[in-house]
Amino acid sequence: MNLLNLLDRIRHDWQTREPELDTAPMLTFITLTRAQALLDDHVRATASDADLTAATRDLLFTLHRSGTPDGLTPGELAALLAVSPASVTGSLDRLETRGLLRRAPDPQDRRAQRIHLTDTGRDLVRMHLPVHLRREEDLLSPLSATERQQLEQLLRRLIAHAETRQP
Repeated sequence: MNLLNLLDRIRHDWQTREPELDTAPMLTFITLTRAQALLDDHVRATASDADLTAATRDLLFTLHRSGTPDGLTPGELAALLAVSPASVTGSLDRLETRGLLRRAPDPQDRRAQRIHLTDTGRDLVRMHLPVHLRREEDLLSPLSATERQQLEQLLRRLIAHAETRQP
């Protein structure tokens, strides 16, 4: 069963089982999470084509996008990736082993490290980024530029609202 048929089936089943309940919020969440999972699968395939995981690809892209000549600390990387610092460590180890990044002591704090892309890492990002963007463009192609902006604005409103709530 394709995803759209599945979503229609879930809606129908809820309306049949609990017609007095407004299950619209749940159905919206189901649609969002299923769409995210499906889109993630497609984008993850692009990362695997470059022998990267989604996490290592995002880390390399973040270093490329936000890295300074001084590099970034693992904590700064984690914050920019919106993940825990512990989850960054394994990715850093794998990418350093592949020669895609290097760790250097922080000149201001001997206990800290600064993370830098190597030339090999930068070359991989420059080669993979256009492929990644083409995949995302293809996935977004059913939406006009205006619809994409509207979708982003709506999602940003949801994020802003959710950030004011306790989990």
